[in-house]
This record gives sequence, C-alpha cells and structure tokens, in this order.
Amino acid sequence: MKRIFLLIFLAISTLAVSQNKVQTNAKNNYLLAENYYREGAYEKATQIYKKLYNSSPFNTTYLSRLISCYQETDQFILAENLLKGRIKANKSQAYLYVYLGYNYQRQQEAEKASENYKLALNSLDKMPSYGGIIGRLFKDYNLLDNAILAYEKAMEANKNANYNFQIAQIYGEKGDFKKMFESYIDLVDKNEQYFDLVQRYTSKYITDDAENEANILFRKTLLRKSASNPKDVWNVLLSWLFTQQKDYNKAFIQENALYQRNTQDLGAIFTLGKIAFENNSFEAAKQCFDFIVEKSSTKSETINAHLFLMKIAIETKNPETENLFKKLFLVFGKNSSTIKLQVAYADYLTFSKNEPQQANTVLEEALSYANSKFDKARIKLKLGDVLVFTNKFNKALIYFSQIQTQLKNHELAQEARFKVAQTSYFKGDFEWAKAQLKVLKGSTTQLIANDAVNLFLKISDNEPVDSIPSGLKQLAKAELLAFQNKDKAALSELNSLFTRKDIFINGFIPSEVIYDDVLFFKAKLLIKQNKYEEAITALNKIIAADNQGFLTDDVYFMMAETYNNHLKNSEKAQEYYQKIIFDHTSSIYLVDARKKFRKLRGDNVSQ
Repeated sequence: MKRIFLLIFLAISTLAVSQNKVQTNAKNNYLLAENYYREGAYEKATQIYKKLYNSSPFNTTYLSRLISCYQETDQFILAENLLKGRIKANKSQAYLYVYLGYNYQRQQEAEKASENYKLALNSLDKMPSYGGIIGRLFKDYNLLDNAILAYEKAMEANKNANYNFQIAQIYGEKGDFKKMFESYIDLVDKNEQYFDLVQRYTSKYITDDAENEANILFRKTLLRKSASNPKDVWNVLLSWLFTQQKDYNKAFIQENALYQRNTQDLGAIFTLGKIAFENNSFEAAKQCFDFIVEKSSTKSETINAHLFLMKIAIETKNPETENLFKKLFLVFGKNSSTIKLQVAYADYLTFSKNEPQQANTVLEEALSYANSKFDKARIKLKLGDVLVFTNKFNKALIYFSQIQTQLKNHELAQEARFKVAQTSYFKGDFEWAKAQLKVLKGSTTQLIANDAVNLFLKISDNEPVDSIPSGLKQLAKAELLAFQNKDKAALSELNSLFTRKDIFINGFIPSEVIYDDVLFFKAKLLIKQNKYEEAITALNKIIAADNQGFLTDDVYFMMAETYNNHLKNSEKAQEYYQKIIFDHTSSIYLVDARKKFRKLRGDNVSQ
C-alpha cells in the first residue's frame, strides 16, 4: 500500500513539474514574442505566436496578436482563413466578426468590413454577455461609435449590465464632454459606489477656471440631474466643482443644503472653510467658520472654528483682534483644550504687535497645560520662532532639535527640521542649512518639500566660493530682518549690496540668480511699504537682465497685481496678465491671470 501511495505521489509530482515547465516556457515565449512585436519584428513574432496559439487556441491574447502580425505583414488571407475557420467551428463566438471586419478594413474593403461589424453588433440581441469584449475590440480599433453602440445594445438586452463607465471614457476620447459627463452621472445615479471613480476621472477634465468648457458642461449636467432626480450626491459633486473653481461661496451653498438634511455633520463645511482660508478667500472662509460656531454642539469643533476666525482676523488686520482673543480665553479658558488658540495668540503678539516677551510668557504658560507630545511640539515650534525673532538663535535651535528627536518622521518634526535649516541660513551657516534641506527635499508634506527645494537652490546657486563674497550673507540677513518685521532695515541691507565694490561689478552682481532674488525680495518689501512705483522699477530690472529667468512669471504677475490693485492702471495690468497667458502657459498664475485679464477687458466672467 505504501508503495502504491509513493508511486501516485511521484506521478503527481512529475505531472506538476511538467505543467509548471510548460507554463514557464509559454510565459517566456510570450514575453519574447511581445518584445519582437513592439520592436516591429512581426515575422519573428508571428512564428512564436503561431505556436502559442496552436497550444492554446482559446487564448484571445494569442489570437489577437497573431492576427495583428498577419495584418502587419500583409498576410490578410491567412488572417481571414483563420477567423472564418474559428467562426465556422463555433458561431457563438460572434466577437470574431470584429476581427474579421477589421481585416477587411485594412484591405480597403469597406463594405465587407461594415457587414461583419453589423454581424457582431446584431449578435448582442441574443448574446449580450459578449457586449464587453465586442465593445472593447471596437474601442481598440478606434471604431468608437461602434463601441458605444455595442455597449448600449448589451445594456438594452441585459438590464443588469452596466457599461456607462466605458461609454463615458469613449465620449471623452471623442471630445464629446456633454455626453461623457451624462454617462458618468448616470453611472453614479445607478450606483453611488462609483462616486470616487467618477470624481477621479472627471477631475482630468475639470480645471480651476469656471469658464473652461468642461466645467460649464459638468455644472449644467449636474444641475439638470439635480432638478429631475434630487440626491445628496449631486450637491456633493457641485460643491466639489465649485471648490475646484475657487467659488467657495457657491460651494458653501451646496454644503449648507446638505447640512440641512443631516444636521449631525459639519466636517465638510469645516474642510471647505480651511481650503478657502488657505487660498486667501477670507470672506468665504469666515462664512464657513461662523456657521460652525452657530450650529456646532461640540466644544472642540467650536474652538477649532474660532481658531480659524482668529487667523482670519489677523490676516485681515482686524483692529479688534486682541480683544477677540481675550474674549475667547474668558469663555473657554487657558487650558489643554485651547493650546492652538494660545499658540496663535503668541504668534499675533510677536509678528503683529512686536511684543515677543509677552508672547514668550504666553507660550511658557501654555507648556504647563500641554498633555500630549504633539501639543508640546506645537508650542516649542512657536517658542523657537519667537526666539529667532529676538536673535536668540542657539536656544531656538535647541527647541527645534528637541521636536525632531521626540517626533521622528512626523509632520511637526519635518517642520522643525526646516526651521533648523532656515535659522542656520539666517545665521549664515549655509553648509548646515543645506544638510537639513537635503533630507527635507523628500518630505511627505508638499509645502515643506517645496520650501526646502527653493531654499536649497538659493543657497547652492549663490553661496560664496573660495571666500569670495557673493551677496548671499547680505540677502540672508535682509530676510531675517524682514522676518523680524524690520522692513526698513531689510531694505537698507539689500540696497547696500548695490554699493559694495567687492560684489557689485559693472551694475550686476556676479550671480544672476541672486541678482533676481535680491530685486524680487526688495520689490516685496517695497509693496509692503506702499512704495509701488519703486517696486515696479525693481521688477523691471529683473526683466531687463533676463526675461526668460525662473522668476519671470512671478515677476509679471506681481507687476500685474501691483498695477491692478494699487496703481489702478488697468492697461498696464492687462499687459502683464497677457504676458503670462501667452508666454507662460504652464505658470501657476495662468488661471488667475486669465480671469483678471478678462474682467479688466470687460468680459462677463460670472458663472
């Protein structure tokens, strides 16, 4: 008996090894054939695909490639005979008519091609299960109208079939956005589980320009659907669309409508308010956070909304800001629940009121309330900022380093590392700054990564070589003075660069990069001081030196904004917005420039 079992085991093992070997050989041969096919070596590919097809005649991949190889080598009769033989052997495989029709099409026999395409399509009345493969084959052959027809016939014959996603993609390829969006919306209407997928594919066509054709069509499609078949999901998609377009007030209307149906969730309105705040749409952001304060029944949610309302008050220079902070502390107290409010208050005292000592006191007190290492890190980050503000660099670096050690790889630790680099840059310790920035270039936080790259490049491109002054130390000092709200002193430091003979030669600093950086930073400071004509002069110097530099679109946009918002010169503003529109089509300012140009020109830009 044992011998019998052993023989059976050996036989099974041998069979398994043999099957594995066959499968491995088939896979290797397929990869070799694919390589030949992609290189255009169709004769060599044909020989391998023929063997693979003969060993596995029901593998549609082998069949498709073999037919394609025949066609690429003008062996249309071989392809025709192969397909007719397959159809004769099994007429139920109606998808083969698509291959056969395309084989005739390659030979310019349009009538025969059309006949076979009709046979494939008509077969779907009785065999709708082939709708997927027939539709895909038509799509692969770029016969898009037939592909749509195949999917529609399959859905008509089988009410459980759903090819709306495939149809929508084909309409997108055809450039028929109206029908594409209708198909996507129908897909969500049938099953809301497709929401994320539809949103992801729709986002490929939606831009932040409300006048973009796709945006307008998507909005109209949603509004029609909302009127004919009201659902929460249409409000969600409209809110998402308006948020992409930075029409935050319109997005709030949609979120408000959703809230009225579910008064338990304010999360979406909070997210919308935060996005609006980050995009400097303070009025819309305030509307969101005021709404949360009014409707929320939870203390933490209310405090977080108040935190953003205070940030808005600071950004908009509300004269009641300090009184508003004090009222909040009277209502909610100074405790672990209001740590972020206390940090925001310290920031306000330091950078808006120039009272760093009082800010330091507020933060030291806040440390005594902090229960979590994350709250302690937030407080220490701000303490470090206050210390840099007062030129106490070494103590600031200690705080930043503590955070790095205690919260490794956390976003707060990455922010602390950037502050170490920035503080080192302010001090003129460029090597240590670069060492920190190298690590941060791969930061998971995009904003920190971008800031790190920009500062790293500024240092690398401009640091002194062989003790020859480059102006970088003076620029770093000017940036520190600006950080400390000493704008006049910062401007004086920048101006001194243009009078020093050791680094200023024939009207230009040796490094064009730092020349641009110095003038651009100078323009920012001048605008803060309402010296707009002087700012324009500085920006013009950058363009005169190099109108193809990496700062060019930033310069044009700043000039356009200065003319538009401060000097009230719409003609000049249009000129510089137009330069971005036509000469810098990949600029991050493109959409804003286009909107503002159209508005100045008198176009109706309301949507």
